[in-house]
Amino acid sequence: MRKYLLSALFVCLSIGLINAQSDSNEDFDVKAEVTNPSTLINDGAIELKVLGGTPPYTYKWTNQGTSLKSNKATGLVEGIPYDVIITDAKGSSVTKSYRIKAESITEHFNGFFQPIVDSMSAILFWDPFAALGIYDPVVYSDVKLVAAPSWTAQTKQVYKLEKWLKPEGAKVKKGEKIAIVQHGKQEETITASANGKLKYLVKEGNDIFDPNSTEDLIEQGAHYLAEIKYDDPIPLTHPNGDLQKNSIPFIVIWLVLGAIFFTIRMKFINIRGFKHSLDLAKGKYDDPNAPGNITHFQALATAVSATVGLGNIAGVAVAVSLGGAGATFWMIIAGLLGMSSKFVECTLGVKYRNITEDGRIFGGPMNYLRYGLEKRNLKGLGKFLAGFFAILGIGASFGGGNMFQANQSFEILSGQFPALDGNGFWFGIVVAVLVGVVIIGGINSIAKVTGKIVPFMAVVYVLGALTVIVVNINNIGPAFNAIIDGAFSPSALKGGVLGVLIVGFQRAAFSNEAGVGSAAIAHSAAKTNHPPSEGFVALLEPFIDTVVVCTLTALVLVFTGMHEVEGIGGVELTSDAFASVISWFPYVLAAAVFLFAFSTMISWSYYGMRAWTYLFGRSKKSEMIYKFLFLIFVVVGASISLGAVLVFSDMMILAMSFPNIIGLYIMSGEVREDLKEYFKKVKSGDLYIKGKTA
Repeated sequence: MRKYLLSALFVCLSIGLINAQSDSNEDFDVKAEVTNPSTLINDGAIELKVLGGTPPYTYKWTNQGTSLKSNKATGLVEGIPYDVIITDAKGSSVTKSYRIKAESITEHFNGFFQPIVDSMSAILFWDPFAALGIYDPVVYSDVKLVAAPSWTAQTKQVYKLEKWLKPEGAKVKKGEKIAIVQHGKQEETITASANGKLKYLVKEGNDIFDPNSTEDLIEQGAHYLAEIKYDDPIPLTHPNGDLQKNSIPFIVIWLVLGAIFFTIRMKFINIRGFKHSLDLAKGKYDDPNAPGNITHFQALATAVSATVGLGNIAGVAVAVSLGGAGATFWMIIAGLLGMSSKFVECTLGVKYRNITEDGRIFGGPMNYLRYGLEKRNLKGLGKFLAGFFAILGIGASFGGGNMFQANQSFEILSGQFPALDGNGFWFGIVVAVLVGVVIIGGINSIAKVTGKIVPFMAVVYVLGALTVIVVNINNIGPAFNAIIDGAFSPSALKGGVLGVLIVGFQRAAFSNEAGVGSAAIAHSAAKTNHPPSEGFVALLEPFIDTVVVCTLTALVLVFTGMHEVEGIGGVELTSDAFASVISWFPYVLAAAVFLFAFSTMISWSYYGMRAWTYLFGRSKKSEMIYKFLFLIFVVVGASISLGAVLVFSDMMILAMSFPNIIGLYIMSGEVREDLKEYFKKVKSGDLYIKGKTA
C-alpha cells in the first residue's frame, strides 16, 4: 500500500512542478516579427521581442549560426519550422516555434527539399564510430591562442612583441594584461582571453608576424603570440551553443575503405600499373578494329571532364580553409587509393557492356551489377542494385551533373562580368543550345568535344598554377613544412589530425568520384578487346583530378598564404590567390570554370541517358526524351536559385556508391583473375601494338 501512496505522491509533485513551470512561462510575453523580404530563397528572418521574466535573456535557436545572445535569426529557409528556447536570468524558459511562409515557387521547392536533404545527410554523413562510442566526436580545445590585435591575412604591418607583463607559466585570468604589442606606430596592451597557464610563443623584442617573411605568410597560425593552457579541455560550440563535432562520415568511410580494399586486392595496381596506363592513354595499344566507339584517350577525357570541375577550384579552397595546409596531404593519399577503385569498376564496365547491331553501346554499373551478380546466382540482388543505381544516376545527372553546374557557373561568371547579372534565363538558353549541339550527336560527339576541351583547360589551369608557384618558389620549403606539419599536427587549430584527415579525404572522394561508378559508363564505350586495359586507363582519372589538379589548387593557396584567409567563398579565395600573382587571371579562371562546368554537363548527360535507357528502354525515342529533359534542366539551373534542390541532387552522386561498391566487392575476385590473364598477354606480346608489323 505504501508503494502506491508514494507513487501517487510522486505523480502529484510532478504535475505541480509542471504547472509551476507553465505558470512561470506565462510571465513571458513573446512577440515575433516573421519576415520574408523577397522571393529569393534562404533570406527569411525572425525577430523576437520578449517582455516579462528577468532579463537578460538567452535565445537557443535551432539555427546553429545564430548567437545565444541574439534575438534575431536571419538567412533562414522559407517553409520549414525553427524553434527557439528563450531563457531568462533566473532560469525560467519558454519554447516557441515559427515558420517563414514560402511565397515563390523556388521557395516552395527549397522548403520541400530541405527536410529531405537533412534526412539524406543523416545517412550519408552518419558517424558509425561515434555512434558505437569508439571515440568522442566533440571538438575540444586544450589551449586558447592569443592573436596579434587587428591582424588579417592581408596585413602589411609588422607586429612586434614589445614587452611581456606576466612571466611564462603564470596563472592568468581572463581580461588580465599580459603583453604590449607594437604594430605600425601603434602600441596595444594585450589581455588574456581565458583563464589558464600562460605560455610564450614569441620572445620579448621579437617580431610576432612580418608580412615580408615567407615563413610567417605560410605557417599556420604565425600571428599568435601566446597560448593559455586550460586546466581542463573545453568543448567548442557553434554560435547557438550546440557542440562542435568532428564526424567521420559514413560515405567517406565507405569510399575510402573500398579504395583500400581494392588497392590491396589488386596488389597495388595504382602503382605497378601506372606506366602501362600511360602507354594505353597515349594510344600505343589502340586497335582500330576492336569493338567500341571511342579511343582510350577519348574515354579518359570524357570521364575526366565529368569529375574535374568546380570541386577542384572551389571545393579545394573550402577544404584548405577548413583543414589547413595539412588537408592537401590527405587529399593526395585518398586520390592515390581511389585509382584502384576506378580500375575495378571500369574493367567491369567494359566486360559486361552490350553492343547493339547498330553500334550503340550500353554499359556501366547497371550492366555489371545485374548480369555480373546474376552469374553468381544473385539475380534478385543484382536487379535491385542495378535499378537503384539507375534511379540515382538519373537524379544525379539532372542535378549535380547539370543544374548545379549551370547554376554555379552563372554565379561565377556574373561575378566577373556584371553585364550577365539578372540574365540567368538567357545564359541558360545559350548553354542549353551549346550542350544540345554536342549531346544530340551521342558519345562520339561528346568524346570529340571533351577530347579537345579537357586538355586545353587542363593546360591553361596547370600553367597558371605553376606560374603562381614559380613566382613564389622561395616559399617551397615553408609550404611543404606547413603541409606535412598540418597533416600530422595534433593542434586543435583546424580540428586536430582527425579533422584535417577527414576534410582531405572527403574533398578527394567527392571530387574524383572513385567508387561512384559513373566513369564506368564512359569507359564502357572504349575500343578494346581486353576489359582490364580500360581499367588501366581509368586509374589515371583520380591521379589527374586529385593528385594533380586538386593538389595544384591547394599549393597555389598555400604558396600565396591565402589558406589563412577567412570569410571568403571557395572560388573567390582561389581567384584571389591567382590574382595576387597574375592580376588578370581571375577572368581566365572564370572562363575555365565555365568550360569545366560545360564539359561536366555533356559527360553527365551521357551517364544519365544510359541510366535512363536502362529503366525506360533503349529506343532512340526514349533517348531523345531524356536529352530534351536534360536541356530543360540546364535552363532551370541557370535561371533560379534552388538551394536544397541542388544539394539533394548533388548528394545523389555520392549515394550511387552504395550499390556500386557492394557489387565491386562481390566481383573483385573476378577482376583479379582477369588482370592476371591480361598481364600474361602483355608479357608474351599478344596485345595489338600500334605500328607493329607481324
